[in-house]
Amino acid sequence: MKGKQYNPYENMLSVLTSAAQQLGLDPADYASLCYPERELKVSVPIRMDDGSIQVFEGFRVQHSSARGPCKGGIRYHQDVNMDEVKALAAWMTFKCAVVNIPYGGAKGGVQVDPHKLSREELIRLTRRYTTRIMPIIGPDKDIPAPDVNTNGEVMAWIMDTYSMFNGHCVPGVVTGKPVEIGGSVGRVEATGRGVTIITAECMKANNMNPASTTIAIQGFGNVGGTAAEIFHGNGQKVIAVSDYTGGLYCSDGLPIDEILTFTRSGKLMKDFEKEGIRHITNDELLTCDCDILIPCALENQITEDNADRIQAKIIVEAANGPTSVEADEILQKKNVIVCPDILSNAGGVVVSYFEWVQNIQSLTWDLEEVNAMLNKIMLKAFDEVYTVSEERSVPLRMAAYIVAIKRITTACKLRGGPISLA
Repeated sequence: MKGKQYNPYENMLSVLTSAAQQLGLDPADYASLCYPERELKVSVPIRMDDGSIQVFEGFRVQHSSARGPCKGGIRYHQDVNMDEVKALAAWMTFKCAVVNIPYGGAKGGVQVDPHKLSREELIRLTRRYTTRIMPIIGPDKDIPAPDVNTNGEVMAWIMDTYSMFNGHCVPGVVTGKPVEIGGSVGRVEATGRGVTIITAECMKANNMNPASTTIAIQGFGNVGGTAAEIFHGNGQKVIAVSDYTGGLYCSDGLPIDEILTFTRSGKLMKDFEKEGIRHITNDELLTCDCDILIPCALENQITEDNADRIQAKIIVEAANGPTSVEADEILQKKNVIVCPDILSNAGGVVVSYFEWVQNIQSLTWDLEEVNAMLNKIMLKAFDEVYTVSEERSVPLRMAAYIVAIKRITTACKLRGGPISLA
C-alpha cells in the first residue's frame, strides 16, 4: 500500500470515533473502547525436533468484557503483531454486540509460520502458549477459538492442556473443538454459512436475482470454501475463487465441487487445470467483473490502490478488516455497498456461543437446531443494521458500529460506568 503504513488498530479507531459521533456520544462515553482492557505479550520457548530451542512471540488481548466473557480466535502467522491482535480483539467486541450475544472481544496469536513446523513442534508450541496465557483464559473469563492457521485439533490441544492444569476436563475453555470432545455440529461451516445468509439478504435488499448474480470469492479456506460450496449448491454462479497462490476464473461459473475436492486433498489452486478456466492473480480477482465480491483472506486487501478498479456492486466482508478507511471512502463515492465484517462474518462466533452454552450446560443440539438458530440471529442482526442504515442515511459499516456501540455503552452505563478505586 502506498502512503501511510497501514495500522489495523488505527483503522478500527477511525471507524469507532465516526460511529460514536453519529450517535452523539460524548468522548467520555466511549473512551474505554479506544483501549483494550488487557494486553498480554508472552515468550513461547519450545524444543525443536533437532534438539535446538526456539523462542516465539505470542499475544492475547482482551478488548472489552462489558457485555460478558471475552471471546476470540488464536492465529498462527509469521506477520502477527500486537497492533493486529488489538484490532482483531476490538472487532470481536463489536461483532458480538452486533449479533447481540453476551460476549466481549478478545484475540490471540503466535508469530510463527506453522507450515515450517512439524506436527509435534506445533503441539509443543500450542501447549506452551496455553500455559503462558492460562492466567487470563477460562470458560467464564476468555474463550479462545480457531482462526488463521489454527483448527479444531489445535483447540483440542489447548483444552487438554488447560484441563490437565485444572485437574478435570474443561470443554468450555475453547470453542471450535472436534465434535467428539464437546464441539458443536455446524461450527466448522458456521462462518461461511453466515456469509451466505448475509449475502442473500444483501441481494434481496437490492432487488438482485440470485440465479443471475455473479460472485467472486478471495480466499478458499474454511470460510471461502464453505461459502462457495453453499452458493454453488443453491445454483448460484461463482465465477472466481483464489487461494494465496492465485485464482481461477470462468465467466460461465466454476465447477466448485471439483475445485473443493482438489484443494481439500492438499493441492494448490495454481495447479488446477480445466478447459475453459483461466488462472488469475488475487488482484485480478478483486477487480474482476462481478456483482458480489467476498474477500475471505487477511486484512487490508481492498486499499486506496485498488478500490477505484473494483467492479462489484456489493462487497460482503468475510475476512476481518479487509477494507481500509481510505478504500471505504472511494467505494462509497462509487456507490458500492459494503457489508461490514462485524456483521458478515459473525456466524462463527454465533455458533461458538452455541457450543459454549452446550458445554457449560452439558447439552447437545443437532445440526438442524444449530443452523435454524444461526439463521434467526443473522437475519435479525441484518435487519437491525439495515434499518439504522436507512433511518440515518449512513453506510452499512457505520450502521453496524452504531448498533454495536450503543449496546456496549449502554451495558457500561448500566454497570455504573468507569469505576474509581480512589
